[in-house]
Amino acid sequence: MAYDGLFTLAMTKELQQLVTGRIAKVHQPNAQEIILTIRANGGNHKLLFSIHSSYARVHLTSQTVENPAEPPMFCMLLRKHIEGGFIESIEQIDGDRIIVLTITSKNEIGDPITRELHAEIMGRHSNLILVEKESKKIVDSLKHLPPAMNSYRTVLPGQNYVAPPAQNKVNPAAVSPKELQTFFSTEKTAQEIVQHFTGFSPLHANEFLYRVKNGEKTSAELFPSFIQEFSNGGNLPTFVEVNGKTQFSPIELTHLEGKPTTYPSLSTLLDRVFFARAERDRVKQQAGDLERWLQNEISKLRLKLKKLQKDLNHASKLDQYQLFGELLMANIYNFEKGQKEVTVANYYDENGAEVKIPLSERKTPIENAQSYYTKYNKAKNALIMVQQQIDKTNEDLAYFEMLSQQVQQAAPHDIEEIREELAEQGFMKLRASRRRKKPTKPSPEEFISSTGIQISVGKNNKQNDYLTFKLARKYEIWMHTKDIPGSHVVIHSAEPDEQTIREAATLSAYFSKARDSSSVPVDYTEVRQVKKPNGAKPGFVIYFEQKTIYVTPDEELVMTLKQD
Repeated sequence: MAYDGLFTLAMTKELQQLVTGRIAKVHQPNAQEIILTIRANGGNHKLLFSIHSSYARVHLTSQTVENPAEPPMFCMLLRKHIEGGFIESIEQIDGDRIIVLTITSKNEIGDPITRELHAEIMGRHSNLILVEKESKKIVDSLKHLPPAMNSYRTVLPGQNYVAPPAQNKVNPAAVSPKELQTFFSTEKTAQEIVQHFTGFSPLHANEFLYRVKNGEKTSAELFPSFIQEFSNGGNLPTFVEVNGKTQFSPIELTHLEGKPTTYPSLSTLLDRVFFARAERDRVKQQAGDLERWLQNEISKLRLKLKKLQKDLNHASKLDQYQLFGELLMANIYNFEKGQKEVTVANYYDENGAEVKIPLSERKTPIENAQSYYTKYNKAKNALIMVQQQIDKTNEDLAYFEMLSQQVQQAAPHDIEEIREELAEQGFMKLRASRRRKKPTKPSPEEFISSTGIQISVGKNNKQNDYLTFKLARKYEIWMHTKDIPGSHVVIHSAEPDEQTIREAATLSAYFSKARDSSSVPVDYTEVRQVKKPNGAKPGFVIYFEQKTIYVTPDEELVMTLKQD
């Protein structure tokens, strides 16, 4: 990945469309993200700030993120100080990964005041800081840094704002031709470029050297036009997967061998790269305890299944107990009390093979035979009981594995319904504060096919049951991955075209345990052919008259079809 200083330069250019815009709303979905809704150029734009250690970024987003019922303190502070304010400028600082929004608003008594919102995009050191422009005093920040944590600067309300430590590098956008000639007078490596110029990541350093090697210009001649591509906002926002690693840039990455995917804007590119990962992280924050609980239950059930299998193997010896009992009765006068074993002919065997039968020395021949009949009856009853327990354990295991898969692919708002389902099934208790919540209808996720047909996807069992048996009409098309845990998918049409069927099948494969597989089998049939057996757990159904289609999950297609 490469949200470096050059990417920040390009992003700053893209965000210029927000200058003069009015900040209409401020939201904080979680502890690491702020979203400003800005009214500019006749439309609303959502500007996302993230200080996540792995996904730190600033960009416009078209994605919808659920906000908490009670806004956090920093969100309320931003609403007080900048909501209703106008953006005067958006600038990058010294070619580094710092973007500053200058905002004019009014203070408590109605006088105009200018504040700065500093977005520092620096991995685990990322932060979002609101500063009084005139006094350079910190109003507040998303992350506090007391003196004990950072000796270089203190980031606390009321403290003077101190910029992150300077790297003592050259700003590539301000370097002179003479300086370039001097630096590139000898051949340079990517590492030397990274160490000399601000904002260069190894990705962009390697891209620059590759273009020099395969072009006609020298390094000093090519450098200004290379930087200008970023200053102009990037000519080709590109995403490339190379050996399982994600690489992205505002410009074409000619030195990488992977198949590139291009996007109309940097923000669209970052939505593609980060949204699914960030959404997964939000779910982890909200459902970490639920995931651990499910994994613990799955482990216990697997252990129980092993023990039951041993019991089943032991109980399956009942035929041997019955044989020993019958052979002892047939040979009751051929042995006597005190013997440890007896060898008799097995009259059930075609060849009349002999069988050695262990005996109890303390028992009479009749008692020994009776003992084997008793073991036979116990084993016969145990076999029935153990098999029932195995069936029940397998059923519970499949249920919990399905829930675990749903949690892994859930959006934050889906988690609450999974908790409610487990409480209704008697597996866990809801927290007291959750019980007072009014019941709401499940909300399956909505998509629109490329031909304009609506498709609904259940993200948990409550949504699956609601979608299949209440929302969908009998003549509409129902889909599910074949023999693989996954979502119920409904095409809201009686006769969907082939393209819609394939796209809906791709959604079904994507929202299943086979998300990372290829050529996934997906069954589809009319909703009228889907039945729920009596006593079945939520989400479990049987279906008939199905056809099967094979598709490969495609995240790009899923995001394209998503209905905002």
